[in-house]
Amino acid sequence: MPVLPGAEPYRHDGGEVGVLLCHGFTGSPQSLRPWAEHHAAHGLSVSLPLLPGHGTRWEDMLLTGWQDWYAEVDRALRTLTERCSRVFVAGLSMGGALALRLAARHGERIAGVVVVNPANKVHGLSAYALPVARHLVRTTRGIASDIAKEGAAELGYDRVPLHAAHSLRVFLRRLDGELPQVTQPLLLLRSAQDHVVPAADSARVLSRVSSTDVTETVLEHSYHVATLDRDADRVFEESLAFIGRLAPGVGKEEGTAAVG
Repeated sequence: MPVLPGAEPYRHDGGEVGVLLCHGFTGSPQSLRPWAEHHAAHGLSVSLPLLPGHGTRWEDMLLTGWQDWYAEVDRALRTLTERCSRVFVAGLSMGGALALRLAARHGERIAGVVVVNPANKVHGLSAYALPVARHLVRTTRGIASDIAKEGAAELGYDRVPLHAAHSLRVFLRRLDGELPQVTQPLLLLRSAQDHVVPAADSARVLSRVSSTDVTETVLEHSYHVATLDRDADRVFEESLAFIGRLAPGVGKEEGTAAVG
């Protein structure tokens, strides 16, 4: 299936410092594109891959699972580390969870982690029914476009395939056991109001990681997709400052061409 217009992956070959951005469950690179372009404009090398099964039609997610999504960001990370001396990982929602697993598994190869409303658990009684329900019901209502800003919209599926939701649940339970292996500096930004991922998920992440350099920022004016919402500029600026603190010299504009 062709990729939906706007959901294409993004890459920018900038300087020696790189950042890998991971989008969320049933979403697409569109939700992080402004963030990617902001960092590219300030000289960073940026990689924003499209996860398998995403950015086309929800039926395509039926053929994928968490191993496919993680393998894609892992490949993107390895490519980025081949050309950059320092690499950071970042993500929104499930993308934040993927970034945390990359940090847990790759250790010193990753200089720091930025997560926005990171997912840690599939909530509700229905989550426990997923192993059986996924064989009886194909989909449930979508979770895309939880945004406070009027006129802003996320390009994501309007249905959630239950097979994929079950796989996400398995992944998040596995990741929870790996969080103590995360030792890198961590910037966590969470929305005060989030109708997709509760604040308890961020609290759990913060309580489980072994990082000693930790910053938590509360976004007062955004819902779940904060990277397209009223606090987007704050997300971009604070993450750039975080990277600049750990990799001095980051922040100057660079005119290298971007590759879509």
